[in-house]
Amino acid sequence: MVKNHLNLVVVNNVPLFFNIRDGPYMPTLRLLHQYPNIMKKFQVDRGAIKFVLSGANIMCPGLTSPGGVLDNEVEEETPVAIMAEGKQHALAIGFTKMSAKDISTINKGIGVDNMHYLNDGLWKMERLE
Repeated sequence: MVKNHLNLVVVNNVPLFFNIRDGPYMPTLRLLHQYPNIMKKFQVDRGAIKFVLSGANIMCPGLTSPGGVLDNEVEEETPVAIMAEGKQHALAIGFTKMSAKDISTINKGIGVDNMHYLNDGLWKMERLE
């Protein structure tokens, strides 16, 4: 993810927000873990966790299955925190490709682009010295 066109907002050498190309600024996962209610949340089922943690985009069925949860107010092109079934903290931050309503009705394909996930390059960048 941290390959190209990444902008960071850094305060006291700590990356707090990022954006990709001209997209909206989103909090880093470290900031989101400190302030968990600053973003709308989607939840993936247990089966999707390992894929999300390897950088895969979030597929609709992982959000609509019994372990998944959608916030029906979310429209397309919205930054969302990706929570994991049974876990307390977000495992990724994504950008919706379709609205929550469309994710539920269409229920196939990519619902959310994975922008930043635990243990990716941005996560490992705790401080810039």
